[in-house]
Amino acid sequence: MSCAACSARVEKAVAKLPGVSSCTVNLLTGSMTVEGSASSEEIADAVRKAGYDAEPYGENGTGKEGAKYGGGEREDEEIKRLRKRLIYSAAFLVILMYFSMGHMMWGFPLPGALEGNHIAMGLIQLLLSAGIIVINQKFFVSGFKGLIHRSPNMDTLVAMGASAAFIYSTAALFAMTGAQLAGNSEAVMGYMHEFYFEAAGMILTLITLGKMLEARSKGKTTDALKGLISLAPKTAAVFADGTETRVPVEQLAKGDVFAVRPGESIPADGVVVFGNSTVNESVLTGESIPVDKTVGDRVFSSTINQSGYIRCEALKVGDETALSKIISLVSDAAATKAPIAKTADKVSGIFVPAVIAVAAVTIFVWMMLGQSIGFALARGISVLVISCPCALGLATPVAIMVGSGAAAKNGILYKNAAALEEAGRAAAVLLDKTGTVTSGKPGVTDIVPEPGVTESELIRKACSLEAKSEHPLAAAVMEEADKRKINPEETENFRTMPGNGLSARLSGAEISGGNYKFISGAADIPDSAQKTAERLSEEGKTPLFFSEDGRLLGIIAVADIIKEESPEAVRQLKKMGIKVVMLTGDNERTAKAIGAAAGIDEVIAGVLPEEKEAAVRRFAGEGKVIMVGDGINDAPALTTADVGIAIGAGTEIAIDAADIVLMKSRLTDVPAAIRLSRAALRNIHQNLFWAFIYNVIGIPLAAGLFIPVTGWAMNPMFGAATMSLSSFCVVTNALRLNLFDIYDWGSGKKEETEPETGKVKNNKEESKMEKTMKIEGMMCSHCEARVKKTLESLECVEKADVSHEKGRAVVELKEAVDDSVLKQAVEEQDYKVTNIF
Repeated sequence: MSCAACSARVEKAVAKLPGVSSCTVNLLTGSMTVEGSASSEEIADAVRKAGYDAEPYGENGTGKEGAKYGGGEREDEEIKRLRKRLIYSAAFLVILMYFSMGHMMWGFPLPGALEGNHIAMGLIQLLLSAGIIVINQKFFVSGFKGLIHRSPNMDTLVAMGASAAFIYSTAALFAMTGAQLAGNSEAVMGYMHEFYFEAAGMILTLITLGKMLEARSKGKTTDALKGLISLAPKTAAVFADGTETRVPVEQLAKGDVFAVRPGESIPADGVVVFGNSTVNESVLTGESIPVDKTVGDRVFSSTINQSGYIRCEALKVGDETALSKIISLVSDAAATKAPIAKTADKVSGIFVPAVIAVAAVTIFVWMMLGQSIGFALARGISVLVISCPCALGLATPVAIMVGSGAAAKNGILYKNAAALEEAGRAAAVLLDKTGTVTSGKPGVTDIVPEPGVTESELIRKACSLEAKSEHPLAAAVMEEADKRKINPEETENFRTMPGNGLSARLSGAEISGGNYKFISGAADIPDSAQKTAERLSEEGKTPLFFSEDGRLLGIIAVADIIKEESPEAVRQLKKMGIKVVMLTGDNERTAKAIGAAAGIDEVIAGVLPEEKEAAVRRFAGEGKVIMVGDGINDAPALTTADVGIAIGAGTEIAIDAADIVLMKSRLTDVPAAIRLSRAALRNIHQNLFWAFIYNVIGIPLAAGLFIPVTGWAMNPMFGAATMSLSSFCVVTNALRLNLFDIYDWGSGKKEETEPETGKVKNNKEESKMEKTMKIEGMMCSHCEARVKKTLESLECVEKADVSHEKGRAVVELKEAVDDSVLKQAVEEQDYKVTNIF
């Protein structure tokens, strides 16, 4: 396939097959994805009947580095072939240009035998241009085959343009021989100016140059994918019967035990069965800090063993490994089409026939206006060679491929092109609470010892009591003790009272821990401790009371801790003009406490999975909706949303239901994904704009439409040069996405994130906070001034930009403020605030 017309033709031919439900052809990767019951042979046969060739993925040695994954070795071979063609063509062209233009225009000297021998000069030009045509015969084979199959393509335009120039020049050469025989030297000289051999040669050489530049640029669009593929190890050391045998990684099977030495890549996903080490998992998580591994820990393919010798049992091999799934997701996203590409596809389907018709009309009109055949033909050839359906066909897929690759480098996986496009249009982001906004596991939030008791003493006795418990709240206390490097002491007579608490003997004293009801029966609880417990409960925390021999030691509060990066992620989303809503099945008190801490606009608590889905549908009426979750109960909402985003550490069901997967499980990657989506969409718009404008301006210019105004007639060679560069420019523009920083959100400075948490580091010059208020009732500029004065009179407001036409006020804040304060101030002026985000 050479252009968008080719891909449209193939897509149409395969889509007609019985049993084919959908077909997507990717011009960039030379691949096709077909859904339905049609067999591979039927599909390949339909492609061949359309004038192209195809083979099923994975057969005949294509493998993972074949077309599906961006070309690989085939792509390199294509660049080598084009380079060889370009070198040979350029060698012939230099000589051709010397004879045709060097001598005729600039008086370069000729061998004595050719001096004054015009027919010999013409024959030399014919032979040299014929040599260039033979070298670049692929254009003619592909182009005229497309014409025969009634599916003309870019090669057809090039072949027709070069053929027209060559045939007309050959006819002029034969006419020159007649004039020579008649002794008409004036006519002989006239025919010398009718030669377009150099135009035919130059067109083919320049188009080949453009094709080579395009191929090299297209190769760079898949660099991220090739980098992932190159990480996969080629061999594995299988350990059996006390010996190691090095085998190709393809022969590794589930259940095999493989050995990994320091510095080697792990060949499969598995579990450590012997030894311990540290493993660099940055290829999957992006985190540079190595992870300690010991017996029972999971390891993943292509991560690097950095220190000790380990043996692992293979659990997932081949295409089942985490790396293979990442590669598959990125390549599949590149193979799909974004909704915006449909317009370009429709235009591409009729583009080439329309250009041929325009060229024919151009030649006819200029001849009717009294111009010579040579002049008219030059205008027609210019139309053929300047038009570029390639740029239209590449505008979307190159941006999708580069964008998907750049995202994958940062641990953000788009499953399809539609997700990459739609995410940037989101008006609301709905967040699940547990595991998304919060860590998903309880942690200690407050330690309140009674007078005379230190924090360390309270933690030591609490962890000694909880050490033998398997309750999640006990695990939170033990984790806090571990952070403080406090070791538990041995207890005796350990007892559990389900739903109430624990008790045991420590150094002869009776230690108890649990809820208020349980501990109040074992110790006196002061009023101050009761009030503290009530306050903690109102904040959505669970207070645990601990006592010793009838005396209260203190309270340790435990809660599902909000992730460090959650407030920052919410702030960024709101700064981007996106409403943030939290959905949770938890009680309203706890949910509102978490929502307030994260700065979330709206909290919807106590919802069941089907009610989460209903909430997504409700917000869909206000614009595009993104749902972010990690659990099985989030799957219906993830599927219903315009874009579903799964936290990478979540369940496989949630990941399967989502359109985007965040491998690092960081909430700050949600605004990053949206930001990259907006950049990719902007890049696609730029590519489509320039592709359309190039053809809209170039074709009339080549046809000579501006000659009466400017007097400038386009040379066919100039048209070929601009055409050869147009696709190169489109691809190069898409490559700029590799330079886009998804964590720099336009605050005027670079945001530095902490690699462990994704939380933005504190900066002295922090951005101003903004809120947008939707206001009803403003009718004129006086209303604007009234609302502006009211808002700016508040101490927390830096300034307010108010518009009665848009019905909104954008408020820049000096400090965080509750929405109710802004709402009350405006509504006291008899206006209605309908929304604040």
